[in-house]
Formats: sequence, C-alpha cells, structure tokens
Amino acid sequence: MEGLSRNLAQLFWADLERHHPGIESLRLPKNVATAWKERIRTKKRSKRQPDGSYIEITTERQSAISVLNVVRAFYLDIAQWAAEEPGRWALWVAPSPIKESELAHKKHAKRQKAKADQRTRERLPVLPALVEAADRQLKEARIRHEAALAAAPGAKFTVLGKTYTRIRHPRWADGVPATTAYDEEGRRCALGYVEHRAFWAWATVEFLRHTGVRIEEMLEVSHHSITQYTLPSTGEVVPLLQITPSKTDQERLLLVSPELADVLSAIVCRVRDASGTVPLVRSYDRGEKVWNPPMPLLFQWRTGGQNRTISETTIRRALNETLEFAGLTDNTGQPLNYQPHDFRRIFITDAIMNGLPPHIAQILAGHDDISTTMRYKAIYPMEAIEAHRAFIARRRATRPSEEYRTPTNEEWDEFLGHFERRKLSIGTCGRAFGTPCIHEHACIRCPMLRPDPAQRPRLIEIRDNLADRIAEAECEGWLGEIEGLKVSLAAADAKLAQLDAQSAQVQRAIDLGMPSFRDIAARSTEP
Repeated sequence: MEGLSRNLAQLFWADLERHHPGIESLRLPKNVATAWKERIRTKKRSKRQPDGSYIEITTERQSAISVLNVVRAFYLDIAQWAAEEPGRWALWVAPSPIKESELAHKKHAKRQKAKADQRTRERLPVLPALVEAADRQLKEARIRHEAALAAAPGAKFTVLGKTYTRIRHPRWADGVPATTAYDEEGRRCALGYVEHRAFWAWATVEFLRHTGVRIEEMLEVSHHSITQYTLPSTGEVVPLLQITPSKTDQERLLLVSPELADVLSAIVCRVRDASGTVPLVRSYDRGEKVWNPPMPLLFQWRTGGQNRTISETTIRRALNETLEFAGLTDNTGQPLNYQPHDFRRIFITDAIMNGLPPHIAQILAGHDDISTTMRYKAIYPMEAIEAHRAFIARRRATRPSEEYRTPTNEEWDEFLGHFERRKLSIGTCGRAFGTPCIHEHACIRCPMLRPDPAQRPRLIEIRDNLADRIAEAECEGWLGEIEGLKVSLAAADAKLAQLDAQSAQVQRAIDLGMPSFRDIAARSTEP
C-alpha cells in the first residue's frame, strides 16, 4: 500500500499537478505524458559535503520501469472497473499514456545485474581493509572513552595525539557517567556515544559478512536465536543461529563459525545488564506495522535512560562513519560506500566461489528460487581464466609428454605430406593426421570423403560404371560381387546427393521480406 501510494500519488499525480497546475483529467496530452516520463527517469537528492554544506545531485531512478508499470496497471484497472460498474468508473476511463513496449524488463534486469555484479567486484577485494578499519576504529574509540572516564571533571587529558577537556558535570540524570569532552577547537565530543557507534558498526560488519542475512533479519536476532545441535554421528555440539522469517517467510538455521561466535559473545556481553541477563525490549515491525512482544534482542543499547532497539538508520550512519574512517576509494578515486545488502551479495559470491554448492547457498540465503541466488553471485572473469587453465593442465597431464616438444624436420615434413596424400581423384580425404585408412582405401564408400564439385562428371562416370558391373554380375551369376557393388553404388548416389544439396544451398535465394512498391503505395497512414 505504501508503494502504491508513493508511485501513484507522489511520483505520478503530485508531479503532474506541480508541473501542470489545474490538471483535472487522467486523459493526458502527448506532450504532458512525454515530459512526465522523462522526469520520472531521474531523481534529485542532497549530498553532504566535507565542509558541512549540501549540494543537489541528479541520478538515474532505478525503479523508473516499476513506476511506469504501476501507472499503466492503474489505467487498465480503471477500464476493468468501468466495465463492471459503469456508473462509478466510466467517467475516469482514459487511454494509458504508457505503451506496453515501454515496459521492457529484460534489458533493465540485465543492466541491474551488471551494476550489482560490479558493486560486488569492487567491494569484495577491499572487504578485509574495511574489517581492519572497523576494528581499529573501535579500539581507538575505546581508548578515548577509557581516558575520559579516568580524567577528573574539568581536567584536560591527551589521548592518541589529541587533547580534550572533560565536562564539569560527568554524570547524567540516571547516574550513568558522562564522557563528553571538548576538543582543542572547542567542539563538543560525546566520546561514549562515539564508542557505542563504533562498536555497533564493527558488530554489523562482522555479523553481516559471516551470515549474509538481511539487515531487518539481523536486527531481529535475539538471545533465544542462539541454539545448539548435537551431531548424531560424533556427539559433538555445534552452535547454530536461528534466523526468524523475514522477506520470504522462511525460517532457517546457520552454523556459527568461531569468528561469528566471538562476535555474538561480544554483543551478549555488551547488552547484558547488572543481573547478567539480556534486557527485554519491544521492537516495531516496519513491514507488518505492528509492535512485537518484548524479546531479548541482541542489537539494542541504552539511551535516554532506557534500553531501546537499534534502528536501521543508526546502523547505516555508523557504517558510513566507519567507511569515512577507512577512506576506501573505487578505481575512479571516489569514496567507496557499502550498503548492508552488499554484504549479502559478497557472502553468497564468496561462498559459491570457494566451492559451496549453489543449492546449499540458496538454503543459507533463504531464497525461494535458486535463480535468485545465482543472480546474487557476481561472475568474475578470473573464474573462466582459472577454469580454462585447469582444463589445459588436465589435458596435458593425460597426453604423452613427447607431444609437447619441438618437432623435428622429418616430423614436420611428414605432417605437411599428410595433406598432400589426402588429395583424391574425386575429392579430399578428411581423416586425422597420423591415422590409417580404416576402409582399405574404398574411398567411394568412406564417409570421410569430401567430394569436389568440379569432379562431378567423374563421380557420375563411376556410378554408371558400377551400374553396368552390377548388370554384368547378374547376367554371369557372380552373386558374391553383387552385394558389394550395390553398397558402392548407394555410396556414389549419396555423394552425388551431397553435391546437389551444396549446390542448391549456394544458389538458393532467400526472401528477406522486403515490401514491394505496390505494397508501399497502397499503405495508408493516420494523420
């Protein structure tokens, strides 16, 4: 419902009212519809500059075809409703300003796939650098936070080459120590809040890259999601992470790796209260528009004197701060940004490239169709190169080593002589080099013979001669030769039919469907 409202009310009708005041009919003139479709292909957004100012930039709207599809469906729905209730809807029936040919999704889907693959190719190699930067940022934030706690109220302290002055009232109303300080330029720095954001940015990067879950699934992970399973064969206990149903309403279990176990342990230790339990908090489901019951969610923090869930906006801002700290750039020198969903594509691509079967990756990702999983996988050119090199290595290993050496003059002369010895009176022999004739030089019967069109009279002469010999053998009673001569005669007829087919294919004219002048002159056009 939100998507329909945004597409129909905001992007369609509100845009028309803004550019064409007083419009009151769905029957749009051609120029109005064309101008709207041009505007809908782009969008404007504000981008913050390093100096704090904002600039407006125009980018391509990725969902332009989806908007056009919704508007076209709206017009068709009104036509259908008018057929069912003419008194209510017939007044609003109008021709759709969007043609079916404008909704070509195939090319759009290929472009989207190419852009997503390019994002994965750019971000997968630098993921270790982002992980290292997130860990370093968290360590530096903790050092500043601990130094602020150790400093007396109003005192100055130096940490990591910078001098800060702690505020004079270092406690909040609920008794929690406040680690706010002023830097050398007099700016107020909430070092505790910065440490919180650095921790959750680190936890987000580690959690998403080890699980490949969606961001809404990550924020719904609770203390109850950490379970264990006993292997029936060895009795070993392995930890599992239960992912609650989200986009596709599919519940799944993920094996907890040692690295992910360290991350989960750090998060649990972070959110536990004084009693050692994870507090129960209520979260709002933005998809279902309902408040969930209190649960021990892992992604929560204490702010404003109470425990609250961490929102997607906070996670994205913390991730952007980590990216700014890391200073990663793409091949054009522009800052490289990461979206939470990029980690999902990287996880699937890395898993499949390292040997995980695609159908297992589909289960881990929670996709309904394996084709969706394969669209997430970015195809690297290096895959084809390495696969081809491996194929060549296997082929060389199975062939004699003496074949991979410099041929002698005698071998080279024999190789060239092979092509000379393939020439026959009625064509060319197509057998491979170094192989003997398996038909004892009965060339007319051999399927490897390629007849020459110039030798067609000779081939006809051979056929006639075979027919005469068959007649002679029947008269003389040479029954032993009749069967062999008939086989040769059938082979000669087949070779003549092969030549006729080649000649007909070369001489055949192909109709390209070009209209005649009479068709063009008789065609009527609409003004």
